[in-house]
Amino acid sequence: MIQETSYEFLTVKDVQNILHVKEAKAYQIIRILNNELKKDGYYVLPGRVNKEKFEERFVYNNISSF
Repeated sequence: MIQETSYEFLTVKDVQNILHVKEAKAYQIIRILNNELKKDGYYVLPGRVNKEKFEERFVYNNISSF
């Protein structure tokens, strides 16, 4: 279960919990999304993904309700 926070980034554990995937898959998803952000000129943090980008790509609205 995701702890209710106002952070703008999701961790590997957050992605695992939301999508019900293993750690390796969560890292893979984060790398893919971060590469997209890099191509758009954004600086990214390894092991974390922008919450807005995640919600956009996985069609989640307000994941803090998980």
